Amino acid sequence: MTIQEIQQLEDFFAQAGKQQVPIYLNEATVITDYDHFLESHLMPLKLNPDAKVNQPLIHRLKMLKLLIESNV
Repeated sequence: MTIQEIQQLEDFFAQAGKQQVPIYLNEATVITDYDHFLESHLMPLKLNPDAKVNQPLIHRLKMLKLLIESNV
């Protein structure tokens, strides 16, 4: 993921505004603190966007984006 793609995700979440919790991404992933979730997922991506260990973070952020878009 490029820095530009990370910035686009960050911009999307900023424009979408704070979402009501809990948010269920799947059976095992429940977001109970929206701001903390975004911070804990975006910060590692900004620091090391090419690290393979960050792939699950990208996946969860994209899932959340799809959920928000489908509820608009």
